[in-house]
Amino acid sequence: MLVEIFSDGACSGNPGPGGYGTILRCGEHLKELSGYDPETTNNRMEMLGAIAGLESLKRPCRVRVTTDSQYLVKGMTEWISGWQRKGWKNSKKEQVANRDLWERLLDLCAGHEVEWVWVKGHAGHTENERCDELARSAIEARQEA
Repeated sequence: MLVEIFSDGACSGNPGPGGYGTILRCGEHLKELSGYDPETTNNRMEMLGAIAGLESLKRPCRVRVTTDSQYLVKGMTEWISGWQRKGWKNSKKEQVANRDLWERLLDLCAGHEVEWVWVKGHAGHTENERCDELARSAIEARQEA
């Protein structure tokens, strides 16, 4: 059975307060998650949205992660093997940003068959728009508190 994870991240300033929104869907079952970080970046929130979804899985699954973050999709499908080969250095021979989260993603994906899908943000994709709402609401709720 396929588990679909939709995720998005948002940041009020970059860096600044951030939030993520995640939807998990398996058949007719739907679960929404969101989270907040008081001092973060947009890329970290994009990654944490996917991490939250993957961490929710209880057993090995076929998973499709859909996000509007090219950074996340390209990181997991194109760049990560080179980073690992080069000792977590990027093309400029600098330390890879967000290594802690990339390693977390690798660990979480190890037990699953994961497909990464990019969608254009703010283009009417229903689940992506909802994830954006969840992410922004997480920021607003903390800033109002």
